[in-house]
Amino acid sequence: MFNIDVVVREYDVHVIVALRGELDMADAAEVSGALTAVAAGRQKTIVDLAGLVFVDCSGAAALVRAQRQVRRSGGNLLLAAPQPRVRRVFVLSHLINEVCLHASVEQAAGVCEFPGRASLF
Repeated sequence: MFNIDVVVREYDVHVIVALRGELDMADAAEVSGALTAVAAGRQKTIVDLAGLVFVDCSGAAALVRAQRQVRRSGGNLLLAAPQPRVRRVFVLSHLINEVCLHASVEQAAGVCEFPGRASLF
């Protein structure tokens, strides 16, 4: 059972997956799988982290894992709008250089061909 809500919506030509709640070890694998499934066959999928109030290292690693899987299949999974405490987990766990991390959904929608670079932070 998820302690996190996963909401999928269309935005312009992109798909936005909004994560709301807490992402920890209990839901990490399921969320990674859900993100990979939603992104299948799409060139760009944006994960809106604005509603994510907590993430632990296993949750951050799950997001990185999903991003890698999507890249291997020819797509791009962009993380956007993290709250400061969520971004801090990426920094402290040294995963910050492993992800496309953008300040907003709008920014992620307009850019992103430079994986592994944090934007505007």
